[in-house]
Amino acid sequence: MSASIDVVVPAYNHYELTSSCLAHLAAQTAPHHVIVVDNGSTDETRESLARDWPEVQVLALEHNHAFTRAVNLGVAAGRGEHIVLMNNDVDLRPDCLEHLIGPLERDPQLGSVATVLLTPDERAIDSVGVTTDVTLAGFPRLQGLAPGRAREQQPALTGPEGTAAAYRRAAWEQVAGLDESIRAYMEILDLAWRLRQAGWETTSAPEAIGVHLGSATFGRGSAGQRRLAGFSRGYLLRRYGVLRGRFAPRTLLTETLVVSGDAVLTRDLAALRGRLAGWRAARGMERHPRPPAEAIDATITFRDSLSLRRNVPRP
Repeated sequence: MSASIDVVVPAYNHYELTSSCLAHLAAQTAPHHVIVVDNGSTDETRESLARDWPEVQVLALEHNHAFTRAVNLGVAAGRGEHIVLMNNDVDLRPDCLEHLIGPLERDPQLGSVATVLLTPDERAIDSVGVTTDVTLAGFPRLQGLAPGRAREQQPALTGPEGTAAAYRRAAWEQVAGLDESIRAYMEILDLAWRLRQAGWETTSAPEAIGVHLGSATFGRGSAGQRRLAGFSRGYLLRRYGVLRGRFAPRTLLTETLVVSGDAVLTRDLAALRGRLAGWRAARGMERHPRPPAEAIDATITFRDSLSLRRNVPRP
């Protein structure tokens, strides 16, 4: 393997997760350079990194930034031909990076590669990238299926899941990385759309396997999390002009049902307020072109979308 690899790991507290992530990275068969972005941690993360992992480059931010800003800073701190973006709650199998970067080396048209992420018990798929329906709602692909089904081609692959994803640096830089108007949630989906619109292709690497420890957490999420996710949805609906296209009626109906259901279950309006704030934030911004047809799975029905949207957004 000839290409240089920068592995960017944003971290905020929970040093035990970061340490486990780094231990699994240290066992990788592919040479790589690790950049941990300490996003203003208030626990022992910074001191522990210096003590336990002196070979790791640490970008220490003095206060907590938006996730998108932290990631962009981490990527900019490296010079590798390829970028692997990872959450600190992911443990990779020893040959994961080797299999993940392989497609990028073999095919110059590829801009990104998706990892196979498993649940903590390794009995089910957490995601194999993300897919998109016609309303531009995104969902983890193949979630809940047996690991042996990771090679399936449907639903269509839009791009990788940011929990563990590989990118060609040239592609990342062409589209200017993550949109920092989005603090967190759906930023990787937006990146996938922009990469596809720019002509970059994507694929998954079925042999590149990691375990997403964070997938063990379920629930509705805090009001703050749901507000952030709502902001991203409202912002992207406006940036991509979804409510001006042929799928506007389905989108409006879906959003009404989702927001109403959330309000009933949580007894607050965080999801609605987030969407309204995101819509306002996108006012006056240049509209992005709709992603190409091959990046969207038109076979995902209205009923399918509602079922998939019941999943809580994950950090």
